[in-house]
Amino acid sequence: MSQLSDRNKAAKRVTLIGAALDGVLGLMKIVAGIFAHSAALIADGIHSLSDLFTDFLVIFVFHIADEEPDESHPWGHARFETMATVILGTILIAVAGALALESAQHFFNATDIPTPTWPALLVALISVAAKEWIFRYTLAAGKKLKSDLLIANAWHSRSDALSSIVVLVGVAGAMLGWIWLDLLAAIAVALLVGKIGWDLTWNSIKQLVDTALPDDQVAALRDTVLEVDGIQDVHSFKTRRMGSKVLLEMHLQVNPRCSASEGHWLGDMAVYQLKKRFDDLGEVIFHVDTFDDEPQNVCRILPARQQILATLNNATPDLLPWQHSEIQLFYSHDHVDIELQLTEARLAALSHQQLTCEALHQHFEQTLSQHEWLGKLRIWRAA
Repeated sequence: MSQLSDRNKAAKRVTLIGAALDGVLGLMKIVAGIFAHSAALIADGIHSLSDLFTDFLVIFVFHIADEEPDESHPWGHARFETMATVILGTILIAVAGALALESAQHFFNATDIPTPTWPALLVALISVAAKEWIFRYTLAAGKKLKSDLLIANAWHSRSDALSSIVVLVGVAGAMLGWIWLDLLAAIAVALLVGKIGWDLTWNSIKQLVDTALPDDQVAALRDTVLEVDGIQDVHSFKTRRMGSKVLLEMHLQVNPRCSASEGHWLGDMAVYQLKKRFDDLGEVIFHVDTFDDEPQNVCRILPARQQILATLNNATPDLLPWQHSEIQLFYSHDHVDIELQLTEARLAALSHQQLTCEALHQHFEQTLSQHEWLGKLRIWRAA
């Protein structure tokens, strides 16, 4: 089974345990609230049952996020997890707003709250303990799996535990005659739950708009790349987060004389070192450069190999046509360096025409001097 599937299975197991607990607690609080004359406990029971919706939302989203990339979603489906976190964070904000509004309304009219009996106190205490346990269990799993969605659901469970504390304090206060105490505590809890919901929602929105990682994390990634021997520099470094994974795009600068295959190998080595060090790193795209092309944005239009080959042949019409295998081209931002490899057949032809390598080099410098794109020209004998 893949690592992603293992993650999905673990997340579902944690969420199902929480869903079962929410269902039992919700029914228990509603029944106890009816018989113990506690409207607050009944409302808290409805709140617990509403958690079942978010639990099943989490399970459904993890099922979608686990699907392999397809034609419509070539980067995978992890963004569905981020979207669900936004929804869950919004629900937390709504719950906080409703709790604060209701408490504020009763704050100035506390006499209409019925006095509960002791069973409501006992059930509220059980709810606090149970919801605090599922909060810690789910939060630990969310951090281990690096899932903002699980963490959001954990805090949703904590909001239920806090609301149960409000009920506990409210029931105790009402039984002692301090009805205003639970209302004040409810407002404070609502503010805390609202801030948690805002933080989760805002962080997920930043992911959806491809916000870069914090500077210290970006610096750690860059340093790892530059540790690879042969990579001179890295630029156009772009990071973003998609679900629990970090996506990275970068330009790697290597020696201008580096072959294409060696440059690609250096890029593969950089990716290997990155994934060995950062287990949350997902897709990595790299582009190999022989110079820093970031300040220029675009390269000057330079001649292609076929054009350069024609230029060389036009400059030496009396010689055998130059072959692709005899020419090495090294492109920079504004010029092209050329290396001509003299094979045994080419040397024999030059000797037959009584033409030395030095004379050939001088001839090229004279005839090609009008081409602004020409950089260095080097002629060497093949071993």
